[in-house]
Amino acid sequence: QVQLIQSGGGLVQAGGSLKLSCAASGTIYSINTMGWYRQAPGNQRELVARIITGGDTDYHDSVKGRFTISRDNAKNTVYLQMNSLKPEDTAVYYCNVDVRPRYYSSPRTYWGQGTQVTVSS
Repeated sequence: QVQLIQSGGGLVQAGGSLKLSCAASGTIYSINTMGWYRQAPGNQRELVARIITGGDTDYHDSVKGRFTISRDNAKNTVYLQMNSLKPEDTAVYYCNVDVRPRYYSSPRTYWGQGTQVTVSS
């Protein structure tokens, strides 16, 4: 079993910064892609950023230049540094991690519990 524990988030004024963290624990042989998604009321969940084991990253166009995803493989943790936040960034943010529990297992996708990010204008 794998657990993802998110931290960070909260309320910030436009132009401010927040940092999200997501730590994976449990039965883990390896982790491939780690990412962040968000879902605003009435909208579908969308990919914000993701990072693969080698460090390559991918960002939603709306956050390029403002958000930075990073990972600490020793801690099985992924981070999302969010700068220059805008009201339209307001959403519940979820981490998403592809885990191989054992060397013979197929990768499985796990989701964090979600954390609210609210940006006031």
